[in-house]
Amino acid sequence: MTHIELPELPDPAELAHPQQLYKGLRDAGAAIAMEDLGMTIVGRHEDVYEILRNPDVFSSNAAIEIGQVRPLVPLQIDPPEHKKYRKILDPHFAPRKVAMMEDDIRGFVREMVEAVADSGGVNFHDAIAELVPTTVFLDLLGLPVSRLQEFIALKDGIIHTQAASRAEREAKTAETGLKIYAVIQEVIDQRRAHPTDDLISRFLSSEVEGERLTDEDVLDIGYVFFLAGLDTVTASLDCMLAFLAQNAAHRERIAAEPGMIPHAIEEMLRWETPVPGVVRITTEDTELGGCPIAKGTQIVAMIGSANTDEAAWDDVDVVDFDREANKHLTFGGGTHRCLGSHLARLELRIVLEEWHRAVPDYRLADGIELQYAPDLRSIRNLELVW
Repeated sequence: MTHIELPELPDPAELAHPQQLYKGLRDAGAAIAMEDLGMTIVGRHEDVYEILRNPDVFSSNAAIEIGQVRPLVPLQIDPPEHKKYRKILDPHFAPRKVAMMEDDIRGFVREMVEAVADSGGVNFHDAIAELVPTTVFLDLLGLPVSRLQEFIALKDGIIHTQAASRAEREAKTAETGLKIYAVIQEVIDQRRAHPTDDLISRFLSSEVEGERLTDEDVLDIGYVFFLAGLDTVTASLDCMLAFLAQNAAHRERIAAEPGMIPHAIEEMLRWETPVPGVVRITTEDTELGGCPIAKGTQIVAMIGSANTDEAAWDDVDVVDFDREANKHLTFGGGTHRCLGSHLARLELRIVLEEWHRAVPDYRLADGIELQYAPDLRSIRNLELVW
């Protein structure tokens, strides 16, 4: 096993274009011990896929601390219990159910786009990428959209915490986590008294093997939804518009052929991988690619690296909107595959369609050096001009 240390500050160029870094990780070995972080990184496609499809050995339970007080449902629940919760949750995010949301989502996305289309320039992150998925998910979950900025700040307090040490980070996320629990509990209390048609109301009336979900169950589900729904699609939109703003031929094709946007989305999800990796804990001594890994090791499965592994893809470094076989791992794989992937794809498609209908010709503002976050790849200074 290779042992390396990371620099204190990530290289902005590597954050913006991590594919070469991923290649270096793969070339260094099947498993790379990051001793300063107490983690082991895995980047080869076959090994990442093995981790994702084998939760008995590579467990999600307590794999990472993000301010929670109990294992998150269903993210940190392994089989067989995981299946019980997915039986309840999956129907709410099935393709047919998600398709019913399209008209409403398209309506307010069009309003957002038209509000800035004649301005000649905008920070896309602030004006579109952050507001669209946040509004969709708050409304779906049953949280008040009027408190959107407050909730974004809470989400950032978990996902984008600035801290000088691991201990400080854990303290900050724990404090923020309690605030998120309080917000969700407030809605649970309201919905128990006055049910509506939002997800929290539905969860409160749902059963797992004949037993109603408890408040703790609903809290833990809501906590996952709060974080995932408010940031992952935002990061995806940031990455996609940044790529298109810097690659005119790809942008022009999307504008001219809106019917191929779904294919473009899949390829940009592969190439950009807005959620670069996921964390697991080994439940027993094991090995990957011939490298022994001890029980209790925290593993970072680098999905971004797997998605750009030359051993798994033809023309891996070419962003090809016509790629036929695009089985990327951006939404994970196996038991814990992303619950909201159909909704995410719908939001991405609608935003790309509406944006390029109204603003087909745009570029990065002069002098902008995009600043990618070192965790989820959001871009707060995504200044576009046209």
